[in-house]
Amino acid sequence: MNIILASPEEITASRIRLSDHRAEHIVKVLRSGPGDIVRFGIINGGRGKAKILDLKRKFPFSVELQVEIFEDMDRASPIDLVLALPRPIMLKRVLSQVSAMGVGTIHLIQANRVEKSFWKSSIVSGEEFLPHLLHGLEQAVATRVPKVVVHRHFRPFIEDFFPNIREQYGSLLLAHPDGGSSLQEGFTEKITPERVLLAIGPEGGWVDFEVKKFLEQGFTPCSIGERILKVDTAVIALHSRISLLLEQLSIQR
Repeated sequence: MNIILASPEEITASRIRLSDHRAEHIVKVLRSGPGDIVRFGIINGGRGKAKILDLKRKFPFSVELQVEIFEDMDRASPIDLVLALPRPIMLKRVLSQVSAMGVGTIHLIQANRVEKSFWKSSIVSGEEFLPHLLHGLEQAVATRVPKVVVHRHFRPFIEDFFPNIREQYGSLLLAHPDGGSSLQEGFTEKITPERVLLAIGPEGGWVDFEVKKFLEQGFTPCSIGERILKVDTAVIALHSRISLLLEQLSIQR
């Protein structure tokens, strides 16, 4: 945890008292004391610092902070994801990882090779995404929480929902082991607006029908090599390469 995050409702007159895992982290990991300064941020808000006013070192831990916010919220990521729902334990990892790396919106969708039991997991049925997203933000010293949108059926997503957001993106990339293009080839020469939508399938891959539907909507099937990666590894590898390509395009302008 590289930053302490809190919702605006928790703060009164620039002060906040913590008594949960954040207080425990300050006491046991940071080993801070009264007068010390810690990084502090408002969820979906600005960043700054907080001074420790009071602290209880024994369980139940308690820390009182004086908050000062002087930086704007981190900028929105130009990358959004379409993600075939992975198994719940992997979904938790992916949410944390992409939150740390930076994404705007995550569309969780059904795919032919997604087990229907995954949709019954508590993290999905209860939409308990926030703790895992915040874990990534705490690592990255960021405050902007990615949006998660759940689509339980494939065809309504790709045929009805997606056409309404198509114009938001300059490049549509479909991660597929048999994709005929590299990521670089999948980018349009002029990305306007400068946003990318990346679709990543289940561990068994997209079926032919799903690939056909993505192609009909203008996606370019791309590959980053012959090796088939686990979803959480693929997300990191693809996000990193896309971020580099966006940076290179920005420098060229």
